[in-house]
Amino acid sequence: MHLSTKTLPQLSGKVVTPAYSRDQLKTRIVHLGFGAFHRAHQAVFADILAAEHASDWGYCEVNLIGGEQQITALKQQDLLYSVCEMNADNWNGRVVGVVREALHSALDGIDRVIEAMAQPDIAIVSLTVTEKGYCYLPSTASIDTDHPLIRHDLEFPHQPQSAPGVIIEALRIRREKGLPAFSVMSCDNMPENGHVTRNVVIALAKNRDVALADWIEHHVSFPSTMVDRIVPAMTPASLEKISGVLGGMEDAVGIACEPFRQWVIEDNFVAGRPAWEKAGAELVANVLPYEEMKLRMLNGSHSFLAYLGYLAGYQYIDRCMEDDNYVRAARRLMLEEQAPTLHTPDVDLGAYADSLLARYRNTGLKHRTWQIAMDGTLKLPQRMLDSIRVHLERGTAYPLLALGVAGWMRYVGGVDDSGETIDISDPLKNRLAEIVQNSAEGRARVEALLSLKSVFGDDLPANTAFVNSVADAYGLIQTHGAKQAVSLVAGNNANA
Repeated sequence: MHLSTKTLPQLSGKVVTPAYSRDQLKTRIVHLGFGAFHRAHQAVFADILAAEHASDWGYCEVNLIGGEQQITALKQQDLLYSVCEMNADNWNGRVVGVVREALHSALDGIDRVIEAMAQPDIAIVSLTVTEKGYCYLPSTASIDTDHPLIRHDLEFPHQPQSAPGVIIEALRIRREKGLPAFSVMSCDNMPENGHVTRNVVIALAKNRDVALADWIEHHVSFPSTMVDRIVPAMTPASLEKISGVLGGMEDAVGIACEPFRQWVIEDNFVAGRPAWEKAGAELVANVLPYEEMKLRMLNGSHSFLAYLGYLAGYQYIDRCMEDDNYVRAARRLMLEEQAPTLHTPDVDLGAYADSLLARYRNTGLKHRTWQIAMDGTLKLPQRMLDSIRVHLERGTAYPLLALGVAGWMRYVGGVDDSGETIDISDPLKNRLAEIVQNSAEGRARVEALLSLKSVFGDDLPANTAFVNSVADAYGLIQTHGAKQAVSLVAGNNANA
C-alpha cells in the first residue's frame, strides 16, 4: 500500500497529516531541486504554516537533472510525501501536503518547467541544487563560462539546461508579458548564496541580452539564506523504518532527518513571501554572519570528521563521536580556529559548538562520512580555506584546519588507511585522479593538489607557511594514519 490521498486516513494517529484544505493552496513558489534537504526543510516550514496559520503558499517542485523517479513517485502519491524525525529509536512522522505540482525537464519538457515559472502567481523561485548546480567558480563566486551546461545555454538560450539558464528564460518571458519579476532564493550551503546566485544569473544574462540583464538587476531580488538540518542519504533500512512509522505504508519519496531545523532568511522579496517567522524562521537584514557561523563551525567540522573519519574506518559521524580524540578535535576546531574568524552577533559560540556535538552523537541519523565528503573541491573554500586566510593575515595558528585540508588531500588519493579503495564523488573527479596519478606521496602530492586554482586560488599556494602547515599535517597522516594524526594534533592544540 502506498501513501496517497485515499490512504491518508489509515495512518497512525502519531503521524501528523494535512488538516488543511489542499485545494485552497496556490502555487506561489517554484522550487528547483526536489532533493532530500528541501523535502526535510523548506517544504516542512510551508506545511507548518498551512496547518497552523492558514497559509495558502503552495509549491511547484522541479527537478532539472536527475531525480526522475522522485518526481514520478511524487505524482503517483497525489503529491504527498512523509518526513520522519530521527532521534535514536524515537521517530516521529509528518505528511507534507503543500506540493501542488511536480515537473521534470526530461519527463515534462523544459518548456513546461519554464511555463510554470512564468505564471503570474509565482512570487519566489527557490533552489537547492547543491554548489555544483550554480555552475560557478568558488574562487571568484561568479559564473564558469566553460561549464558544459553554460556553454549549452549560451548556444540554445530558449532551451536551457542549467538552473541559472532556466531562471533567466522564465524572467525573459515574464518581462515580455509585462508580468512582475519574482525573487530568486538560494537555500544551498554557500557563503552569501544570494550574492552568488545574483552573480551567475546576471553574468549569464549579460552574455545573451544586456537589456534583459539590466531589467533583472533592477527588478529581481536575490535574498540570501542560512539553512540547517542534518538529512542523511536514504538507505533501504531508513525507508523500511519510515514504512514502520507509517504503519506499513510505503513512501518512495519519504525522507528522514534530525529533529533540529533552522532557517535564517534575508528579508528582501519583491513579490511577497510566506510568514516563515510564524514557523520558526528568522528574518534578518544580513544573513552573512549566520552563514559563516554555520559553514565554518558546523560544515567545517563535519568535513573535518568526514575526511579524517572515513580514512580511519568510521563510516558514520556518530561513530566518530565515540572517539574522544575526534570529539576533542572537532570542538577545538570550532572554538579555537573557526569561532575567532566569525562576526556573529549575540550568539554563545561555546553553547553552539556543544549543541552541534550533541547533534553529531544522534545514533538515529546514521549520517555517512562518505556522503559529507562529496564535492570537496566546491566545499573546502568556504568551510576551511576562508578561515585559514584570516589566520594567515593575523599570524595565528590553525593546526586543525591544516589537518582538515590534509585529510581531504589524503582522501582524494583514493585509498583509506586500511588500503581500501575510496569511491571519490566530486565534479573534478577526473582532474583529481590525474593529479594523484602524476604526483608522488607526501609533499609533492600536496603541492600538486594546491595547483587547483578553482579551489585554492593564487594566494594560498604562494604562501610558504600555509604550504608547510598542510604538508606537515599530510605527513602526519601518511606516517601515523588519520586516527593517530587527529590524536596528536588535538592533543598539541590544547590551550590548558
